[in-house]
Amino acid sequence: MFRRRLAAFGILTTIVGTGATPVHPEVLNEKFQRYVADRVGEFDNIPQERRQQLGKLAAYIRDNARLNRPARLTFICTHNSRRSQLCQIWAATAATYYGVPHVEAYSGGTEVTAFNLRAVSALRRAGFTIDDPKTAQNPRYRVSWHVDGPELECFSKVYHDASNPKSDFCAVMTCAQADKLCPMVQGASKRISLPYDDPKAFDGTPQEAAKYDERCRQIAREILFTFSEVGRSNR
Repeated sequence: MFRRRLAAFGILTTIVGTGATPVHPEVLNEKFQRYVADRVGEFDNIPQERRQQLGKLAAYIRDNARLNRPARLTFICTHNSRRSQLCQIWAATAATYYGVPHVEAYSGGTEVTAFNLRAVSALRRAGFTIDDPKTAQNPRYRVSWHVDGPELECFSKVYHDASNPKSDFCAVMTCAQADKLCPMVQGASKRISLPYDDPKAFDGTPQEAAKYDERCRQIAREILFTFSEVGRSNR
């Protein structure tokens, strides 16, 4: 969950009418700024079918923003170790990057394991600043991407953990297995299926790092696209 409220940094603005544009990109470190710019440049690579699902998420965020109420997004996969963590972090990042107000990004699983170190490494390669936690069992990582901006505390948890919202949130299912095992997410006011292939399939292989980087890029590209669409009027 956020250590600090995004609004505290004075970088959030209400966006209505046209597509969102980045706010204060100069405060991002150079490596991370290049990474985000590259992902934004790949928006045209997103298939139309996928855009339709991302559009549902953008509409949820936009509708809540227009009503001046928080858009609570809980990204859910089985172990809350890879895909849901990446989605949570990129959603928080995209909200800051595009200045979308009242967004709260969370993640959870159907069971607890640990935030996988391979996914953490992929985020570090993308330019995030992530500390080395003091505990080895289900470590809590502090993740940041903005010089003076918000910091996330990321660790594996069930989706109904005390740190996550209990009602009025959008459940975003990031893996097919969790989507199947949780036909009903208690408290969710909306549910969106947004599955990603699990890079875990390549653990211990020569393609491991490349596949984790590939998944990180895909999630970054699609979540950034989603938030860029939040400011567009309903058609």
